[in-house]
Amino acid sequence: MRTKSLKKNKINVVTLGCSKNVYDSEVLMGQLRANKKEVAHEAEGNVVVINTCGFIANAKQESVNTILEYVGKKEAGVVDKVFVTGCLSERYKPDLQREIPNVDAYFGTSELPSLLKALGADYKHELIGERLTTTPKNYAYLKIAEGCDRPCSFCAIPLMRGKHKSKPMEALVTEAEKLAANGVKELILIAQDLTYYGLDLYKKRHLAALLERLAAVDGIEWIRLHYAFPTGFPMDVLEVMKREPKICNYLDIPLQHISDAILKSMRRGTTQAKTTKLLQDFRAAVPGMAIRTTLIVGYPGETEEDFQTLKKWVEEMRFERLGCFTYSHEENTHAYNLEDDVPEAVKQQRANAIMELQSQISWELNQQKIGETFRCIIDRKEGNHFVGRTEHDSPDVDNEVLIDAAKHYVKQGEFVEVLITEAADFDLYGVPVTE
Repeated sequence: MRTKSLKKNKINVVTLGCSKNVYDSEVLMGQLRANKKEVAHEAEGNVVVINTCGFIANAKQESVNTILEYVGKKEAGVVDKVFVTGCLSERYKPDLQREIPNVDAYFGTSELPSLLKALGADYKHELIGERLTTTPKNYAYLKIAEGCDRPCSFCAIPLMRGKHKSKPMEALVTEAEKLAANGVKELILIAQDLTYYGLDLYKKRHLAALLERLAAVDGIEWIRLHYAFPTGFPMDVLEVMKREPKICNYLDIPLQHISDAILKSMRRGTTQAKTTKLLQDFRAAVPGMAIRTTLIVGYPGETEEDFQTLKKWVEEMRFERLGCFTYSHEENTHAYNLEDDVPEAVKQQRANAIMELQSQISWELNQQKIGETFRCIIDRKEGNHFVGRTEHDSPDVDNEVLIDAAKHYVKQGEFVEVLITEAADFDLYGVPVTE
């Protein structure tokens, strides 16, 4: 017997995947709210919109499992309608329609107006920067471009997100002003490739000019850069970073590998020598910069020698932050034509070895912070601790600064000077200098 939904006419948006998907969900919810729709993020609702990820095998499986979970709830009468959007839907819509037909409709990454129509809402073009943010009130993601023009062999993102398309600078400044007016203090700039920003609109790389404009927004105190690309990096960005205190001394630049043979097969357009020099130039230009990177192990044809080259290089470079993924063999990518010849167990062993090495590097770098005082933003209270971050740390992926809530009180969403008293491999412990 069909049970009646508790939350009638309430839309529940479920977000999977990366920060770019978080941003898209926030835009969707802002549009729904402007249409006077009741909307929630990952809460109860009788209408469900699942914003999926289709990047690598694990993410795709999580998306499929989530769709099946809500289709099951629909069949049980717990929810009335299920809609699917995002990257998985963009990439595999015909397959999904065939395999999971009980979804009410599937939408791609660029079909927001159609999705809104299905939800009984109109797309409002006048909404610039009107989002329903889901992050803690003190920070928000700012997507400055969509899509990617890079030819990386392993990556399916251009299949799902299309060609690079920069957002006009004026629109981004307006969005930043509205976020600041709502209490946002930190902007985390995201795109598939930040460094390409402006080439399509202004015929030149314009990231440095955008940073200058955003730094002038009252209320914004930190601006953080995510997802740069190593070839064609606009070095004037470093000049702004060094000169402008609002630009965090932090850069997320996924490098993927360092063996010349693997870099060539990955179509990365660079070499070990060029990449190493670029990082040396970064650190010379902005002393104290925290560099985050991500690596892929187990790419087709990766020999033990290639892996040892990568491991030795990680040891030499001593990245402040690093993540490592195992290669995922993705249909319709250039690398899919290659034999996925590294056994899964070997891929995992290599990833574990890199992360074990990075854990030791991180621990050593963190020990050097004991006795130093850092300006931290307090994101939340969790258990017995207030949880904050330094300018060298991004939410969810980097180190956190933990303050004992039984002994000290700090205000969430505010900046606090914190003296570091202890350090683990990925956590710092400290006490507020002024209370």
